[in-house]
Amino acid sequence: MGAILLLWLALAGVQVTAQPAQHIQASLYAQSEAPKPGEKTRLAIRMIPEQGWHGYWINPGDSGLSVDAEWHLPEGVHAGPLEHPAPALLELAGLASYVHEGAFSLLADLEIDDSIVPGTSLPISVDLSWLACSDALCVPERATLQLALTTGDGAASPEHRSLFSAAEAALPSVAAQGSLRAADSRWSFVISGAEGLDANRALLFPQESGWFEAGARQHVTRQPDGTIKVEVAAAGPAPAAPFAGVMADGHRSVAITNVKLDLAENPLAIAESESAPDAAAPAESIPAAMASPDPATPTTGDMPALWVALAGAVLGGLLLNLMPCVFPILSLKALSLTKAGVDRRAAKVEGIAYFAGSVATTFALGAILVSARLLGHDIGWSFQLQNPHIILLLMLLSLAIALNLAGLFEIRGISIAHRAMAAPGWPGAFGTGALAALIATPCSGPFMGVALGAALVLPAPEALTVFAGLGIGMALPFLAIAFIPALQRLLPKPGAWMETFRRMLALPMLLTTIGLAWVLGRQSGVDGLSLGLLLSALAGVGLWWAGLRQNRGRSAGAALLPVAAALLLAVGLDLPRPALAAPSNADANVEPFSEERLAELQTEGQPVFVDMTADWCLVCQVNQRVAIDRPDTRAAFEKGGVVTLVGDWTQGDPAITRFLASRGRNSIPYYLFVTPSGEVRELPQILTSDLLVRQTISSSGPSY
Repeated sequence: MGAILLLWLALAGVQVTAQPAQHIQASLYAQSEAPKPGEKTRLAIRMIPEQGWHGYWINPGDSGLSVDAEWHLPEGVHAGPLEHPAPALLELAGLASYVHEGAFSLLADLEIDDSIVPGTSLPISVDLSWLACSDALCVPERATLQLALTTGDGAASPEHRSLFSAAEAALPSVAAQGSLRAADSRWSFVISGAEGLDANRALLFPQESGWFEAGARQHVTRQPDGTIKVEVAAAGPAPAAPFAGVMADGHRSVAITNVKLDLAENPLAIAESESAPDAAAPAESIPAAMASPDPATPTTGDMPALWVALAGAVLGGLLLNLMPCVFPILSLKALSLTKAGVDRRAAKVEGIAYFAGSVATTFALGAILVSARLLGHDIGWSFQLQNPHIILLLMLLSLAIALNLAGLFEIRGISIAHRAMAAPGWPGAFGTGALAALIATPCSGPFMGVALGAALVLPAPEALTVFAGLGIGMALPFLAIAFIPALQRLLPKPGAWMETFRRMLALPMLLTTIGLAWVLGRQSGVDGLSLGLLLSALAGVGLWWAGLRQNRGRSAGAALLPVAAALLLAVGLDLPRPALAAPSNADANVEPFSEERLAELQTEGQPVFVDMTADWCLVCQVNQRVAIDRPDTRAAFEKGGVVTLVGDWTQGDPAITRFLASRGRNSIPYYLFVTPSGEVRELPQILTSDLLVRQTISSSGPSY
């Protein structure tokens, strides 16, 4: 059953990670739908951002990524580079970027070989990737655009004439030339052919980085001979490539080519450029909105940071063994090693197999998450639990484990009953390790938040190492018991009490089943919960029948047909997805989370408590009851004027996923406290009422 569920998780991961609505919509057009062989036609990629969002120019400046195009063209068809309109300068949070504000069009030449006969079908496809940013957030986005052209007479399409006319007009006119000198660590550009520009508003935009900082102040003056002179502090020695760029005043723009470089007045620049031509090229920066606020957040290729993240994952996995859904499995598996007949070699085999099953499961879940993120999807840890089908499957699985622990039936090989676990061999131990890791995925706790958040910034191999570390932590206790006889001797001696203990452990598994049923009801409403209970009853009857047949010494195969039917229905039926209820109206200062609302409250100087939660998150629900929803906490929040913004991740929300990513996280719970002065304090994953009250008092000052 563990293997079946893992396969379904992989399939469900595809469903859950469906591409969210993009912040910049892209579309592809052809100037002629019947391009003529031996000639060129134009292609236009139209980019339309949402209000408040922008894309990036060829050189993004201090941060950002330009549009990247990978063309898929028939033989004999070639596409030229993308041509951008002039950019604008955007300065935000100490960073300066070259951006496209508002809708913009990118043009490219499409050349058709004259060997292609008229009437030939030309399927055109392009894979685009770009970075869409607002003032607070950056999101990598992708799209695949397609056109179906047929070679013909090259006549322009009348319906697209205005689009291409406007796009051509927005391109810089290729009319300017220039000369460049270096003196006193400053560049001096003299540009001719730019007579139509307003020198008071014009700025120079280099096509390649390394000439000067994007935010450097430019001194622009109109010379008596009509040329424009631009003086700006150099970022370092001259880059190896010749200067090319654009000068724009917000209305008109010119492309600058044929720039003559004169370094005679600055011998130091010559020596530097010859000895270290790449010294001035700045490292490609991460967009500010995507960077973690924590300076300790690991960066790409940072091996010490990888070890810190791995240690956090291992410690977090160790703590998961204390969860009520995992502890019964680990306890019985450990006690099975005390039974007579289990020699040291068999114990080691089972320990390694349990270890392998746990690590394989967390590695597989991590691989799905990392792969989806590389494809541009916004998901985080426990992404599968945002799908009600997965909750229903886990609910049936927890019920089966509870009935198994209660002695209602036995399953040979991968049963967690102590008789099956005592049998030599590795399949049962591997399945048990996989089962424990799988059923622990709703949980998060100390050390896990930062560790799993590292997957956002570490390269894929290192990120997968962190996810494997989570499985290692979960498996370490049993592995230690399996390999260290002294630990085995500390365990209670086997006896009749083990059967009673086994039945007692059915209780936390039944509580887990009830908790999952509650989550299913929250995700799918009364109809979904009713269906889940019906399927649970069907599976329960099948397992009871299987137990009866086993007690009579008969095969249980036929009795498992109702169980198989329940699983198939759980996978195949269309479960309702009602809108989640808004936060409780019991407190007028509790609102749904949005980045816009958070920024608005910060501007107003309002203290804010950000609560990122989900119904399936056990730690979140515990924190809600023992810390957040307490009379003293509510009284402190009311007196301090604290507004609580609740981000509900139960069914998945790309906006919440992106916000967590911008904070270097991909799991919950996650809590922030914003003071009236705008200071953002990150709170631990385990909350207490005293902690929240102290945060409120310390941020409110003497007036509290």
